[in-house]
Amino acid sequence: MLTDKKTASKPHAYKEAKALLDWYDRHARQLPWRAPPHSGRPTPAYRVWLSEIMLQQTTVATVGPYFEKFLSLWPTVEDLAAASQDQVLHAWAGLGYYSRARNLHKCAQVVVAEHQGIFPATEDALLTLPGIGPYTAAAITSIAFDRKATVMDGNVERVIARYFAIKTPLPAAKKELKQLAGELTPNKRPGDYAQAVMDLGATTCTPRNPSCSRCPLAKNCMALDQDIVEALPVRLPKKQKPTRRGTAFWLTRKDGAIWLRKRPEKGLLASMMEIPSTEWHEEAVLGETEMPTRAKWHRAPGIVRHTFTHFHLELAVVSAKVATTPSLEGIWVQPEALDAYALPTVMKKIIAHALEGGTPSK
Repeated sequence: MLTDKKTASKPHAYKEAKALLDWYDRHARQLPWRAPPHSGRPTPAYRVWLSEIMLQQTTVATVGPYFEKFLSLWPTVEDLAAASQDQVLHAWAGLGYYSRARNLHKCAQVVVAEHQGIFPATEDALLTLPGIGPYTAAAITSIAFDRKATVMDGNVERVIARYFAIKTPLPAAKKELKQLAGELTPNKRPGDYAQAVMDLGATTCTPRNPSCSRCPLAKNCMALDQDIVEALPVRLPKKQKPTRRGTAFWLTRKDGAIWLRKRPEKGLLASMMEIPSTEWHEEAVLGETEMPTRAKWHRAPGIVRHTFTHFHLELAVVSAKVATTPSLEGIWVQPEALDAYALPTVMKKIIAHALEGGTPSK
């Protein structure tokens, strides 16, 4: 896939790395978890790790407030390790992909118990920690410890695929892209370089309408030379997501308390609080035997829709009010106290839907 016109020879790679670092020194994004270029203060590993876990499949704009909230609640990895899982899940609520929050908590506990609260400085050691994969390990190694490591996220893949005009579709091209990215990574300032490539992809070498005239790598960009910048990287068509369906049960008592239940410790939305529902299947039919208790149930108009990584979800909401507390697994919570519980976004949608029209008047 590399043409004979341009190669990543060492002198060439050095010049490109310098050009990119010079660009970064002028244009680096100011982010709450990042030390400024040439500040002489590497970003602490705790902040790098926390931000990188949050940023997985989440935008920078969304992560900022969550990152600052976590730091205010748990300024150190020891503080986070001492928190309960429920506290962490509650603070995480709204960020999605909740297995990240559970692994975040487990990882903090391992770092404290087995590493005296100090994150390991090598990729191999970091990879043994819960929730840390190759990307996060490389990011911590390079950014926190300024050691050479190849950081590969979607932004870096796009920059490298265009610079070398790699036409192999993703994900098959990942191994080649990482090798080429490693050839460009310098021995000096590898942490700043990693952040520079990510910033370049986020602000200049964007998926659509890239600003090639302002790119420090434009002179030797093979995709620009071939006029195929926006065609790269090549991606195979995504498989269509299936739609699953179910029914949520909005059950209230005479005093206004709402029935909540904790989800199982494993699986989707593990250990989160929920508005109880039927199982979610592609063909869902609600029968009388699935009702959690005998009551006068009412179907709320409309559907609650939510999208997870691998499927779309459509939920009908049925509601009922009981005079006495039925024997059900779970807890009863007053509406004003709901914010104290770790409720994922889909559950907040159900609550909003029920409050808008799903609760019977008597």
